[in-house]
Amino acid sequence: MKLHQLSQKNSLLNHFLLQLRDVNVQGDAMRFRANMKRLGQVMAYEISKELSYTAVEVTTPLGKKQSHTLSGKIVVCSVLRAGLALHDGLLDFFDDAENGFISAYRHHPNNDEYFEIVADYKAVPDLNGKIVLLADPMLATGQSLIAVYEKLFKDAQPAQVHVAVAIAAPEGVAYLQEHLPDSHQVWIGDIDSHLNDKKYIVPGLGDAGDLAYGTKL
Repeated sequence: MKLHQLSQKNSLLNHFLLQLRDVNVQGDAMRFRANMKRLGQVMAYEISKELSYTAVEVTTPLGKKQSHTLSGKIVVCSVLRAGLALHDGLLDFFDDAENGFISAYRHHPNNDEYFEIVADYKAVPDLNGKIVLLADPMLATGQSLIAVYEKLFKDAQPAQVHVAVAIAAPEGVAYLQEHLPDSHQVWIGDIDSHLNDKKYIVPGLGDAGDLAYGTKL
């Protein structure tokens, strides 16, 4: 896979990441969702540089102009529920894209630290031959994203796959490198230090889904 770490370049993305992490700011759920959405908008622009375009002629009030339009059909797909705000940001730029949604969560069958990834709900259009943007804000172990990936593309052959992640752990990046094809591209806001003993990203930002949409049972 091809990895893009966007924090390595100067841009407003780093400002949005700072506010997403800041405990004095992230307590405002509306602000948290807005910053995650803006992160998605920045990522959409960066991803757009890697896509293909077709030459077209456009008619203006005063004449005609040669220009370019995006080639191929795009599907923005997010992992419920944490990926929804990031999804909205991507959709702001790819505004005629189709949409898909899939669930994934950590299931603790023994009520201890051991967990299994369960990906059970899927509502997506036909993905064959399309450019799929897969949004999941937190890449910890990488197991949930690969479980989602395998469920999404079990019976589909997309033209391209771009994964959009806000914050990742090195362990998760390594796991994706082992399991994703070389042709896929992974876009990460920032890569943090490590996972703790509960497999949470350090320093990370906490639970993105809870911060955006409230705590769950």
